[in-house]
Amino acid sequence: MSIQLFVPTFAIDEVLAEIRECLERGWTGLGFKTVEIENRWKEHVGLPHAHFLNSATAGLHLALNVFKEEYGWQEGDEVITTPLTFVSTNHVILYEGLKPVFADVDEYLCLDPRSVAQRITPRTKALIFVGLGGNTGRLEEIQTLCAAHDIKLILDAAHMAGTRLHDRTPTGDATVYSFQAVKNLPTADSGMICFEDGRLDAIARKKTWLGINKDTYTRTSEGGTYKWLYDVEYVGFKYHGNSIMAAIALAQLPYLERDNDRRREIAARYDAGFRGLEAISTIPVAPGCVSSRHLYQIAVEKRDQMMVHLNECGVFPGVHYLSNTDYRMFADYRGLCPNADRMSERIISLPLHLRLTDADVDKVIESVIRFRIGMVA
Repeated sequence: MSIQLFVPTFAIDEVLAEIRECLERGWTGLGFKTVEIENRWKEHVGLPHAHFLNSATAGLHLALNVFKEEYGWQEGDEVITTPLTFVSTNHVILYEGLKPVFADVDEYLCLDPRSVAQRITPRTKALIFVGLGGNTGRLEEIQTLCAAHDIKLILDAAHMAGTRLHDRTPTGDATVYSFQAVKNLPTADSGMICFEDGRLDAIARKKTWLGINKDTYTRTSEGGTYKWLYDVEYVGFKYHGNSIMAAIALAQLPYLERDNDRRREIAARYDAGFRGLEAISTIPVAPGCVSSRHLYQIAVEKRDQMMVHLNECGVFPGVHYLSNTDYRMFADYRGLCPNADRMSERIISLPLHLRLTDADVDKVIESVIRFRIGMVA
């Protein structure tokens, strides 16, 4: 049987019960379940605000859109970002007519504060920090830089559901989570945006429902003769989440920490299997970070050949990610981030999900080592 990179596990009976309630009440859109998952998520992570969305990409765009309009940013103002991420992180910068400025990554595959400091200019308005694989990297140094230069920090926490830093939830001015199908808290596709500022959270709620100042659930549940009446205050988007996705998230949330513990066990088994092998570099977890372990990554020479070998062994890993500067649309930025370029050619994400047995993990380790031994021979 093949060993896949990602295979989500669902609490099927609990999920179906939550969805059934939506169907029985006749309310599947934005409404009672989205409100419940927002409150449950705030309790779980200890953040003051949370707004349920249809994707993390929507959340990243919303953060930039709200910041740009509220703080008077201009077309062409700059956002420092990483080239080692899923391309949606950098698409959202372009949505708002802003300029992506790529900084290099460190040994954690997160933004390197030294490279970031070199990229800051008077036009730098925001920075997007990606917690790749659930790692926090040097986030605290980045937070200090942003505070010193009045830069808005957007934490792309798509991989960070359950990550802790010094026993606290890592945050930015806006923190965006993904609950996409293979994430640590899987639905089909949804996300959450958590603003530090309650005023911005209120604006975002209107903007996610086309700028309308009362959503359909509020209009249905409130009293009065004119509950149908609403105003449109902003040019907005159709970014809100729905109760079916929220129902899945509600069923999955009680298992998040248990599931993350198992992910850490798998990662520790990989660590032990590769320990002392100079030809295989594992990506370390930053000090003080308890990672969600969405990914387990290694760096090797002849990565593409190893991928073929692993496939022949029945193991199907992934790559997270190619440097975005390798893509045609960002070709003008090639060569500016040498460590990201070097790691982009070497990193492999090994299978990591709850259905893996210890024997599966051992097979992956053995297959990786066999390839390295063959290279040396």
